[in-house]
Amino acid sequence: MKVPVVIVGAGPTGLTAARLLARYGVECVVLERWESVFPQPRAVHLDDEVYRVLGRMGLAEEFAAISWHCHGLRLLDPDLRVLAEFRRPRGTGRHGFPRATMFDQPDLERLLRAGLEVRGNTEVTGIVQDGTGPVRVEVTDRLTGERETIHADYVLGCDGANSLTRKAIGASMTDLRFDQRWLVVDIATTADLGEWEGVHQVCDPGRAATYMRIGRTRYRWEFRLLPGESEGDFRDGDFHGGDRLHRLIAPWTKDVPAEDLEVVRVAEYTFRAQIADRWRDRRVFLLGDAAHLTPPFVGQGMGAGMRDAVNLAWKLAGVLGATLPEQALDTYEVERKPHARAMIRTAKLVGKAMTEGGRFGELLRRVLAPRLALVPGLSRHVLDSETPPLHRSDLVVRPRLRRTLAGRLCPNAVLDDGRRLDDVAAARFAVVTAIAPTEAERTAIEECGAVVITTRPSDELHHWLRAGHTRAAVIRPDGAVLSTSNSLSRLCLSLPRFTVRSNVAPTP
Repeated sequence: MKVPVVIVGAGPTGLTAARLLARYGVECVVLERWESVFPQPRAVHLDDEVYRVLGRMGLAEEFAAISWHCHGLRLLDPDLRVLAEFRRPRGTGRHGFPRATMFDQPDLERLLRAGLEVRGNTEVTGIVQDGTGPVRVEVTDRLTGERETIHADYVLGCDGANSLTRKAIGASMTDLRFDQRWLVVDIATTADLGEWEGVHQVCDPGRAATYMRIGRTRYRWEFRLLPGESEGDFRDGDFHGGDRLHRLIAPWTKDVPAEDLEVVRVAEYTFRAQIADRWRDRRVFLLGDAAHLTPPFVGQGMGAGMRDAVNLAWKLAGVLGATLPEQALDTYEVERKPHARAMIRTAKLVGKAMTEGGRFGELLRRVLAPRLALVPGLSRHVLDSETPPLHRSDLVVRPRLRRTLAGRLCPNAVLDDGRRLDDVAAARFAVVTAIAPTEAERTAIEECGAVVITTRPSDELHHWLRAGHTRAAVIRPDGAVLSTSNSLSRLCLSLPRFTVRSNVAPTP
């Protein structure tokens, strides 16, 4: 069997890559060792940048039906008194979607799987490449024991923290020095707990904890385990009022009878910060947890993998369609690795601030935290979902010493005709310009397979360009800015030819 792309792993990262490649007509085989969607909840949060990716895949409305709005963040002291509150307003952000959304991962995976062919019960046992031809992927059917070899032009390893793909390319994880053991508790109940509808972060070096509502009837708690404790210590009963697990969550469940609380899962996790030393070997790539592990304190673990997929998919489609040079694939690690490292660093910082510091740290939190929400602009910064810009690459043209829009995500703004940018760009390059293009410039842009979006002084994108000290920008299919200029003709010189067949038509 020969296919353009094999994707190892059918979690959110692998499924996102498959759906995005399918938009360009790229045939993929998705291999998954489990028979169907893994039933246990894991990731529970995504921001508006990742929600925007779901929108590009046509899943925004369906996701809205299974997700829950997050109102913001409260910092609590060990007695659950509010130290500071950062309230997130309802409505959409710059990308057209809520800035923070909660969900149950199995529900999301079912959405992502719809319409895709996933080969379940398939164990990948080997990935071999000799540098001269397709990659050989050795697989075994877990039910029948039958073995098969699949040949692929490219392989995407989306197979998690214990990635076989990572081992196959000789990559290893670099430890970024964060290691904490936590108990994760998922509860289902129709009872109304009457709690504030946001994330509660208990800042307690003795027993740090997090509480959040993730759905109409679903709740999540996370508690840092003490030395000598393990998951088994909290499975000591039938969840009647006296057991240790019930005592942990009782400050939030209060007088709700234990029999009205269904334990969906109790699991021990070690929150780690790690990043692979390399993300590619020739035709094999690492994505998601195979490439990086992020502590959960800023809710970016799953989102980081989906960002990997959206960064790589259009480049891969362009190379397979012979409209981008093979060297375009070199930009994947160059752009994504520093971004992932920056998000891991932020998660570590937040985690340590919430959980460590001894008595002095606790005193500092008690004194400073109540005043944090009063600092001008701080609340906006805490709640802002914007992530760092991509580093310079062949597909991010930016000066070294001057601030620029290049590498940042272009807002998914509403245009004059009521459509949003992504609806018009439809998986293509776009040139957003405050300069009226000449007929020759428009023709040159369209011959490259791109669309021209001309702004007016009242437009959101016009203000965005002006705030970025430029008059025109090239927007990549993933929404990132490739380059900017005050000269439209000069900008056109940096516009790649990208004319691969897309299954996404512009929204009329």
